[in-house]
Amino acid sequence: MKSEPTLDDHPDGRVRRGNATRRTVLRRAVDVASVEGLEGLSIGRLATELSISKSGLFALFGAKEELQLSTIRAAKRIYVDTVVTPALESPPGIGQVWALMSAWLDYSRERVFPGGCFFAKTSYEFAGRPGDVHDALAAARHEWLELIEHALTEAQGRGELDGAESPAQLAFELNSFLDGANLDSLLSNDDDVYTRAQHAIGRRLASVNRSGVEPWATA
Repeated sequence: MKSEPTLDDHPDGRVRRGNATRRTVLRRAVDVASVEGLEGLSIGRLATELSISKSGLFALFGAKEELQLSTIRAAKRIYVDTVVTPALESPPGIGQVWALMSAWLDYSRERVFPGGCFFAKTSYEFAGRPGDVHDALAAARHEWLELIEHALTEAQGRGELDGAESPAQLAFELNSFLDGANLDSLLSNDDDVYTRAQHAIGRRLASVNRSGVEPWATA
């Protein structure tokens, strides 16, 4: 006796199942890559760990490079939701700059990705390797630095930041404190590095602050 078709047999149902599988795979992939790098990913490994057929994953991702690029995009969405969107709820100015710094330190400290910052791990891995994966990681880093620079430029335009200061240079310096805290926390397993990074960032912002407001004073 022939069974009746179900909603899951409908093309829309298959699409929903495919999208759900893709999300599950990419959530696992970003966690693996944050610890072992993007080269630690493989269709076979993910299929085994998640009890999904290899043929199904090949249909979703195809070549390994596409899996790597999809993992970067998934990590970026998590990063934006965790760091960028909450920080940008703060009003423009020096307070928003501090919100971006604080949100990033919390993101690393709370191990949103088990290996610390996903982009720190994978960017070092592909820094000297040209190709689409390198370019995607470079673009993500450039966007983050541009976001910090834009926040600093807005603060400068509001008279809250020393007009003689270069926003691009200051963005580079502030991001260096973030990178250093992430690396030291992984090597030392010591949360105190985040407090030291907060103090370093606060002192650097205080040196160019003209707003009369010091959101880092209570950190």
